[in-house]
Amino acid sequence: MISKNQIKFIKSLSLKKNRVKAQLFVAEGEKIVNELLNSEFEIENIYATKQFSGLNSCPKSAVTLVSNEELSRISNLTSPNNVLAIVKISQQQSEKNHGITLVLDDVNDPGNLGTIIRMCDWFGVTQLICSKSTVDCYNPKVVQSAMGSLFRFDIKYLELTTYLADIDTPIYGAYMNGVDVKVQEIPNKVHLIMGNEANGISESISKYITNKVSVKNIGQKAESLNVAIATSILLHEFCS
Repeated sequence: MISKNQIKFIKSLSLKKNRVKAQLFVAEGEKIVNELLNSEFEIENIYATKQFSGLNSCPKSAVTLVSNEELSRISNLTSPNNVLAIVKISQQQSEKNHGITLVLDDVNDPGNLGTIIRMCDWFGVTQLICSKSTVDCYNPKVVQSAMGSLFRFDIKYLELTTYLADIDTPIYGAYMNGVDVKVQEIPNKVHLIMGNEANGISESISKYITNKVSVKNIGQKAESLNVAIATSILLHEFCS
């Protein structure tokens, strides 16, 4: 049985201010929680139905068995999927000059960030640096769209002007009028900056960029690419 106070607390974690205060976030669904169980993230609580496939892999002390109705009361999903976990926010430390580092300048959409996290995981990019105005990676919509990839690498929120001023590797920035990525030689250690969905890379960040890069518009009719799609294409070129 879940108490009213537990329900209130779990639901409160949908807001960033409450996640920051408690240093906890919510992960939901069989696939995501199974990925979580294989990660180094520390689990505070697991609320699961008897149908959850990973039940035997869960730390017994953390598990509360619930009914489907109870799970619905604490879930952020329209159709809850057998399990919800309360997880401690990672305190890993950022490392500079570690292969390809992706930098996000004010990416606002949770779906875009979740997809970008999955792309980093796919292409083996192990570090993601976000501006402090980028959407929180522990936002429930980000956690869902990242599909477990969130648990496999380091994400840090930093003041980008301070961070970039101390970087000694080339810094590439994605621009509509940049040089086609296919004709550029990409070094092994590099930073790639992706900008805001509507406004691109901010002026305060652009002064640190050493190379402007773009995805060639072959069709000539589409005005722009979604930032997550553009990131995927550029990471394919940078990592190949």
